[in-house]
Amino acid sequence: MDYRVLLYYCYAPIDDPVAFRDEHHRICLRLNLLGRIIVAHEGLNGTVSGLAADCQEYMRLVKADPRFAALEFKVDEAAEHAFQKLHVRVKPEIVHSSLHHVRPHEKTGQHLSPQEFKELKDRDDVVIVDVRSDYEYNVGRFKNAVTLDIENFRDFPDRVERLKEFKDKKILTYCTGGVKCEKASAYLLEQGFENVYQLHGGIIKYGIEAGGEDFDGKCYVFDNRVTVDVNRVNPTVIAQCHHCATPSDRMINCANPHCNAHVALCETCGQQLDGACSPACQEHPDKRPYDGTGTYPKLSNNYNPEQGLLSYRPPGA
Repeated sequence: MDYRVLLYYCYAPIDDPVAFRDEHHRICLRLNLLGRIIVAHEGLNGTVSGLAADCQEYMRLVKADPRFAALEFKVDEAAEHAFQKLHVRVKPEIVHSSLHHVRPHEKTGQHLSPQEFKELKDRDDVVIVDVRSDYEYNVGRFKNAVTLDIENFRDFPDRVERLKEFKDKKILTYCTGGVKCEKASAYLLEQGFENVYQLHGGIIKYGIEAGGEDFDGKCYVFDNRVTVDVNRVNPTVIAQCHHCATPSDRMINCANPHCNAHVALCETCGQQLDGACSPACQEHPDKRPYDGTGTYPKLSNNYNPEQGLLSYRPPGA
């Protein structure tokens, strides 16, 4: 395949996120990359796609910055771009949470390689915790993982009480690429949990390096692919069609933009409901045209590719 998809993050202080954003965006434009990149005082988080050679050069340039020398890219092959636009934005955090005070580059849970995670996950003194949103773990998750009924990662602190019964166990957290686990595991340590670990590189790296064994279903990703296969050892389907309840891991966004729910919808129901999650949404006057994919890229929302989305400016900027 000619294209690559890069998933990455790094918690490292950036003194002037706006200036960094401008310079970083010019690099992406020069390399014809598409995707979403977030720049904040606390670091860098992104998913981009591009031709293999352009992605290789991008990785070289990012890691040449001493702040990001230890950054690890998760690399996947693709037949085409996984995005339709390029957005490089300045935001308060690189992953939206209610944990602004947490600094993972100073203290976080112990990193486990995919092989180390695999060796530990089935032990009696271990509990696996999924820190992702409900629509993500509903389509794919590790066997026996504890899920926390989270609609958005900012809800995580409110769910920690549910983990108190496991305080005497080793807590193994995981997410898609690792960025949420850095804050989640750091917060658990702050709350008095002593044995806190995280799957370094997340589900994506586990699939690449450990074959994805015992990850049931597919991994939800935030690009045009929507979900990707992870498990090459003992794959299974765990999601059910939102409408007819038949096994299906075909994820869509509801065609009604006022609903926009992330749900599994089988091919047949997708056609019958014209991309909506229910007959009521199908009849909504604002329903978007359904092209069979169930993905609806957002409009640019006044985003200027040369200046970025500057509605947020860090204090003092």
